[in-house]
Amino acid sequence: MRNEIYENQDNPQFTQATMSKTFMSNVFSYMTVALVVSGIAAYMFGTSDLIFMLYTETGSMSILGWVVMLGPLGLIFLLGAKAQKFSYTTVLGIFILFAVLIGMSLSSIFIMYTDSSIVLTFVVTAGTFGVMAVLGYTTSTDLTQFGSILKMAVIGLIIAMVANMFMHSGPLDYLISGIGVLVFTGLTAYDTQKLKQIGSVVDANSEEGKKASIMGALSLYLDFILLFQFLLSFLGSRD
Repeated sequence: MRNEIYENQDNPQFTQATMSKTFMSNVFSYMTVALVVSGIAAYMFGTSDLIFMLYTETGSMSILGWVVMLGPLGLIFLLGAKAQKFSYTTVLGIFILFAVLIGMSLSSIFIMYTDSSIVLTFVVTAGTFGVMAVLGYTTSTDLTQFGSILKMAVIGLIIAMVANMFMHSGPLDYLISGIGVLVFTGLTAYDTQKLKQIGSVVDANSEEGKKASIMGALSLYLDFILLFQFLLSFLGSRD
């Protein structure tokens, strides 16, 4: 038995598989922490007077509101440009701050929708995300081409969402949400496969490996949150 173990350890495929599992375990751990942090922040602001800190007395966005709305985008650009130069602790701190801001930005859902429909949407999102993550991890099909198409679709979604901010079209909003569900369902599988490949060549316990795990968690976290928001358009109840 020991000889078999030693032989497996010398096998490159065995080593890559072990590295991928460790790396992906770290990725999903960071992602889970971020979701919990966002959930707490969203609930704290959405079910208390704290939410009024995001708006002025006239109903317009307060300074904090603008920070909450634009801050996450700035943090994504910051991590994308400087993550390799930052320490692991700094990258982790920025990631947690990002999760807090996203949670604060989601706080309004507790005013717009019933608690039961929010929970239902979260469960459906978690189930869909889980199935697609397993598919992306286990499939032997190369999803690279699908990923390129899905990324182009994201750009189209952003353009359509910006346009609908001025048009205020209900049917277009539902169409955007429907396409968004399909796009981020597919991206979950694609990103999982891509991260599995990264994990096979990265030491998950090294400084760079830990930072790569956080960046991977950020990708999957965004897939989950955006999938949740688009599904909420269909499953959220205002009664």
